Amino acid sequence: MSKPDSVAAKNSKAGDSGANSGFARILANTGWLLGGKGVGAILSIVYLAIATRTLGVADFGRFALVLSAAQAIKTLVSFESWQIIIRYGQEHLKAADAAEGGHALNRLARFCILVDLVSAIVGCALAAALTLIFGPMMDLSRDMAIDAILFCAVMLLTIRSTPMGILRLFDRFDAGALAETMVPIGRMIGALAVLAAGPSIAGFLLAWAGAELLCAISYWWLALRAGKGRMGSWRAGHTLDARTENPGLVGFLTATNLQVTLSSMGQQVAVLFIGIFVGPTGAGLYRLANQLSASLTKISGLLSRSIFVELARTHSHEGTAELRTLFRRTNRLALIAGAVIILLILAVGHPLLGLIAGKDFLPAYPLLLVLGVAASIDLVGVSYRPLLMATDGARLSLRITFVATLLMFVLLAVLLPLYDTIGAAFANLASSIVAFFMMGWASRRMMRGGTS
Repeated sequence: MSKPDSVAAKNSKAGDSGANSGFARILANTGWLLGGKGVGAILSIVYLAIATRTLGVADFGRFALVLSAAQAIKTLVSFESWQIIIRYGQEHLKAADAAEGGHALNRLARFCILVDLVSAIVGCALAAALTLIFGPMMDLSRDMAIDAILFCAVMLLTIRSTPMGILRLFDRFDAGALAETMVPIGRMIGALAVLAAGPSIAGFLLAWAGAELLCAISYWWLALRAGKGRMGSWRAGHTLDARTENPGLVGFLTATNLQVTLSSMGQQVAVLFIGIFVGPTGAGLYRLANQLSASLTKISGLLSRSIFVELARTHSHEGTAELRTLFRRTNRLALIAGAVIILLILAVGHPLLGLIAGKDFLPAYPLLLVLGVAASIDLVGVSYRPLLMATDGARLSLRITFVATLLMFVLLAVLLPLYDTIGAAFANLASSIVAFFMMGWASRRMMRGGTS
């Protein structure tokens, strides 16, 4: 073997080794997240059954409208600050001067907290205005509108994206999984309390709000423990210094906000549109089908979080060869998982729907099939967006998300009046297919061209 060949072979082996360790961490971190979500999935079946069976189709639809409105507003104003900490925190961890690196990381965290607080305040004002204006159109009474505003305020002010990023930066996915379980545990306890006291929409909203608060407290306590002695002083320098210490921060911040807003907004807006044009019953059926399909494909979000962390680390610490190898392996894993989920929905979707919600909600089964296929397609392409966000493709990813979301809104406007809720489901499916092919093309283009 010639010397150049031996060098290439050596680099290839090093790349495989780096990809192996990165892929192993993805599996391990996803395992931690899946463990926490596994507990949540079991509990969610119980508390969802309590809510659907005690409220009935119409009142559950109103409850779903409040949840979707709160989530839509949160998505509109919130920033994925955990991605910012992962994307830029890697460099601070590598800093030669450990103390100064820690101070810079602290300023980055404080900047993210400031952004989260400002966005939460804006969101509260927006929630009040939109709920009072559009509440009557969705058959929400004034008292229920006030409950919705208070629920939105809790959702927005229980900031947990920043501590989530701190835990993931330090590879404490186990602690993050523990914090996440507080949501289903809190909802379960709250649902049982509401069942004992007398079922009502306001009672369930209070239970869901308490669960969000419990989760946020857990996240902050665990994050402060994990970062103790590793994040420098909370008084070092000025918070806004993070803008100059992290080149491209504002652009990345904007891209993540717009991308999450666009990708998540479609789901919530679909429920609100159905509530306005079809009524609370249709909104409740769609929300239930969407929630069940999301539960069955929960691994998609978990993989995405783990993949983003490792791709960002590999891009920062390793080379292009390692990044390509890791990307290919995550693609194969996602393809297998997506195929399994589709088979699972076909096999157990109908009986699961009847078991959880009762026969009154069985008309949601066709919606579950279509939305489940759409969610599985998203799962197959789960590594595309993290790759673009972890490298230099954030703007390209944003443009693709914009096109896919615009397509969904156009199809909603066309199909919803003609085919009711099933039309909205097919709009979702078409958007997922277009996003999958465009993201796949962009990711492969990024890999062929290398990364800087």
